Amino acid sequence: MSGAPRTSGQSLQALLQIVGWVGLGLIAVAVSLSDFLASAPADATAIGPLLMPPSADFRFGTDILGRDMLSETLHGLSTTVRGALPATIVTLFAGALFGFVAARLPRALALPLRTLIGVAASLPALLLAVLAIGLSSRDWVSLAAGLSAAPFAFARAFDRAQMQERAPHAEYARATGISASTLLRRDLVYEFTDTLLSSAARALAAVSIILSTLSFLGFGAVPPHRDLGLMIAASKTYLLHAWWTGAFPALALTVLILFARLAAGLHEGERA
Repeated sequence: MSGAPRTSGQSLQALLQIVGWVGLGLIAVAVSLSDFLASAPADATAIGPLLMPPSADFRFGTDILGRDMLSETLHGLSTTVRGALPATIVTLFAGALFGFVAARLPRALALPLRTLIGVAASLPALLLAVLAIGLSSRDWVSLAAGLSAAPFAFARAFDRAQMQERAPHAEYARATGISASTLLRRDLVYEFTDTLLSSAARALAAVSIILSTLSFLGFGAVPPHRDLGLMIAASKTYLLHAWWTGAFPALALTVLILFARLAAGLHEGERA
C-alpha cells in the first residue's frame, strides 16, 4: 500500500535535501582534486603581487605574502573537510549511537546518564572543545571537536529512542515475548537506515563550525596546514582594505555549512 502523499512543505524539504547532498558531493570532488584544481601548492608565497585585488590573473586576488587566494581557499577547504570527517564519525558514535543504546539501559543507569550528558549538552560546544584541547593537545583537535558536538547528538538520539521504547508497537513486541536485545537490534537498523545520513550531515555542519572557530582562536590548524578558520583569522589585520583575503575563505566555509544543513533537512544542528 502506498504511503500518504507528500505535502508541499515535505516536497520542498526533500528538494532542499537533494540540493544539499549534491552540493556536498561537489565539495567532495573539489577536496579530492584540490591539488589538481589549485594553480599553486598550499602556502606557496610570492605567486603574485602582494594584496592584489581579484583580477583575470588571480580570480580571488592575493594575500599579504603574495599567495594565490583561489588556490589557498581550495587547500583551506580541503584541510577543513579532512579534519571534519573524523570529527563527524566521533560525533555519530559517541553521540548518536551511544545515546540510542543508552536509552535502553536500566532506568537507574539511563536517567542519571541522560541528566549528566544533558548538562554537558547545555554548555557551548566550543567551550568543551577548548577544554578538551587544553587537557590534551591541538594534535587531537578533530577528536575534541567530535566529542564536543557529541552531547547534543546523544540527547537527541536518547530522547528519540525513549519515544520509540514507549510506542505501541514496542509494547506489543514485548508482550509477544520478543527480547529486549532483539528489539534493540531491530530499532538500531531502522534508526540508522532512516536517520544516519541526516545525522551525519548535521554533525558535519556542527564540527566544521567548531574546527574553524578553534583555528580562528588559535587552537586548531597550524601553518602550513591552514584551514578556512585560520585563513579568516590571518586576514583580520588588513581585511578593511583587502576584503578578498577573508571574504572568499568565509564564503567557502558558509557554503560548506549551508549544504550540510540542507542535507540534514534544515533541522537544528549540534550546537557550536
